[in-house]
Amino acid sequence: MVALWTACALVRPWNDPWLDIERKMADSPWGFLLAEDSTAIIGTVMAGYDGHRGWINYLACLPSHRRQGVGSALMTHAAELLRQKGCPKINLQVREGNEAALAFYASLGYQHEQVSSLGLRLRGDG
Repeated sequence: MVALWTACALVRPWNDPWLDIERKMADSPWGFLLAEDSTAIIGTVMAGYDGHRGWINYLACLPSHRRQGVGSALMTHAAELLRQKGCPKINLQVREGNEAALAFYASLGYQHEQVSSLGLRLRGDG
């Protein structure tokens, strides 16, 4: 999974992806979805629900498998899991300049909202 996230440029120095996996599995493993072919993990998504909104993180698809429905299938399955939990709305964040991701999410019906994303790091992963 970490190799996939690295290939998709999702890994950042301030986030330890191994800790992200550990925390996800401890908190809500139901929302950690993988897509595989016969040889490797080709896609992932992490879905979470805080009682108010659903959140999507780490959507990734191996570059060689893009435009084959992998990402769409993962997002559809994640949305269905969130719907079953009673989730009324899904939010996600896209890094500035990632036009391909914005176009992908728009193709699934996601709309740009006039909000600002703020963050506060409570502790470092290092």
